[in-house]
Amino acid sequence: MRSVEEHQRIVAALITPRAGIRLPLAETLGLVLTADVVAPLSLPGFDNSAMDGYAVRAQDIADATAEHPVPLPVAEDIPAGRTDPLTLAPGTAHRIMTGAPVPAGATAVVPVERTDGGTETVEIRASAAAGQHIRIAGEDVTAGTTVLRAGQPVTPAALGLAAALGIAELEVAPRQRVLVMSTGTELVAAGTPLQPGQIYESNAPMLAAAVRDAGAESITAPMSTDDVAEFRAALSAHATGVDLIVTTGGVSAGAYEVVKDALAHGENSTVEFVKVAMQPGMPQGAGRVGATPIVTLPGNPVSALVSFEVFLRPALRAAMGLPNAQRPLRTATLTEALTSPSGKRQFRRGVYDADAGTVTSYGPPASHHLKWLASANCLLEIPEDVTELGAGSTVRVWDLSG
Repeated sequence: MRSVEEHQRIVAALITPRAGIRLPLAETLGLVLTADVVAPLSLPGFDNSAMDGYAVRAQDIADATAEHPVPLPVAEDIPAGRTDPLTLAPGTAHRIMTGAPVPAGATAVVPVERTDGGTETVEIRASAAAGQHIRIAGEDVTAGTTVLRAGQPVTPAALGLAAALGIAELEVAPRQRVLVMSTGTELVAAGTPLQPGQIYESNAPMLAAAVRDAGAESITAPMSTDDVAEFRAALSAHATGVDLIVTTGGVSAGAYEVVKDALAHGENSTVEFVKVAMQPGMPQGAGRVGATPIVTLPGNPVSALVSFEVFLRPALRAAMGLPNAQRPLRTATLTEALTSPSGKRQFRRGVYDADAGTVTSYGPPASHHLKWLASANCLLEIPEDVTELGAGSTVRVWDLSG
């Protein structure tokens, strides 16, 4: 059987980065920059007030105190957004709001709390040092400097900085476009009455959500039955323009394995179907249909999602340049004794207690027990050469909350 690491390398090699594209700011959050951002202007762009108060010459109010205030006539009112140039005459004050341009000649701003708040004449009740409460042009950003670097994720703060600089678009690594296809004659859509032997389709919604959670874009094709011609037609109809195809079901050793039957010997297919030494998720496939990468996952829900976590999530995030491609790996103390099959790496659902540093397996190991995975917060990893673990053993866990 193929090792987990070997299959990880094969899948990762299939999923390659796309060239950077320019997108409007609103569409770039969470993506990664593919080009440096150079400031086209300075921030602030002009000297402006850091407080609501009065623009003054510091020397005019050098002796002002609460007991002996200095009265000054208020010559102008300067709200934020006023654009005409103003000059402060000696012995006067301009009432000024936060963010408004400081008039020429003013050397300080006195907060309104240190005055009587007058509108025609103001009493200044405290002195101010030169430069006090004035934001100097360019003190945050100087035009021509690099403010964001290629490889940096676009955070709300980075997006806000770009907007403040008047930048309407950023060059980013686009999301990988992933087509999710679910197969099985027994599957029906939610809301349809079940007939004997039928089950509701859950893998496609689950995997599409996992794709989006990984930072990529998901496209879901209609369910396909176990008919090879129908599956090939669906693949042909929906695979155009995607970066990756992910199928679920039809890859095991049964008589109606539609994905394997359609792709193992297809004229335009180079998909290799293998067994990977892991539980759950042993039957796997990877390759290309034409030029498009395809990864075929098993049909049992837990197998499908664990396989996505182990093989696809890190590869997708790495291809998009996103940080933390791998789920955080923790070491924890096992609270119970466990057994594991020889020769297979087992991924058990678990509950990880970060405060206590412990982990407890959660639910049976079988791959159809989806309820337990929905409430687990980690995957408990047991190596291939370990068949028994005692309570108190140190184990590795994949933190699904990170």
